[in-house]
Amino acid sequence: MNTSFPKKEKLKSKKLIEQLFAEGKSISAYPLKLVYLRTPFDTDAHIQVGVTVSKRNFKSAVKRNRIKRLLREGYRLNKHLVFNSLEGDYAFMFLYLGKEMPINHQLEKNVVQVFKKLLIKESNEKNN
Repeated sequence: MNTSFPKKEKLKSKKLIEQLFAEGKSISAYPLKLVYLRTPFDTDAHIQVGVTVSKRNFKSAVKRNRIKRLLREGYRLNKHLVFNSLEGDYAFMFLYLGKEMPINHQLEKNVVQVFKKLLIKESNEKNN
């Protein structure tokens, strides 16, 4: 099982991020929200991921960076759940909506919940 987070999996394209928020679908498991969009990539990565934390809720950049680091770690450790189950290329954006500092294991549980909801939603859409 590969638990790395290589550069090719990082969502950096401004165009793609704008398209993701304009056309993407979302799933929530408070305090996390996942906005996702099925889209083809030029690279050989099947999934590209970005994370964001509200500056309104966390004024301190140190706290925002810590939450983003925890989000990336939660994705990195649990990406196998979606990597092998989804067909096609996806862009993901994790948004942290909470107002208090998260606990590492709780945030990881939220990532797993969001991934499970995503798999259920995508399998339902594929069957219809």
